[in-house]
Amino acid sequence: VQLQASGGGLVQPGGSLRLSCAASGSIFSIDDMGWDRQAPGKQRELVAAITSGGTTNYADSVKGRFTISRDNAKNTVYLQMNSLKPEDTAVYYCNAKIQTIGKWAHYDYWGQGTQVTVSS
Repeated sequence: VQLQASGGGLVQPGGSLRLSCAASGSIFSIDDMGWDRQAPGKQRELVAAITSGGTTNYADSVKGRFTISRDNAKNTVYLQMNSLKPEDTAVYYCNAKIQTIGKWAHYDYWGQGTQVTVSS
């Protein structure tokens, strides 16, 4: 199983970016999906998560600015980031709880990370 993240880059304060993360491989089902981030010198933190049924959860620092969504047919999770601030600068990692073919349980998988830099 692989999670391939894309969509990061450099954006000015107040701008927008959309991150995507597609899961591929011998996937039977996907439970929760989400995004974490890690800024230089800081601990990794949860940004947003979404259940298979579409229930969402956000860090207080991004509520009202970020929107997480998923396309179950494409095994893909998205993060729409609006009104970006310099403090949003970090490496963003996607994650998913995936049950692979032949397994009974869901296990955590992580993407490779994509850099988001908010600067003028």
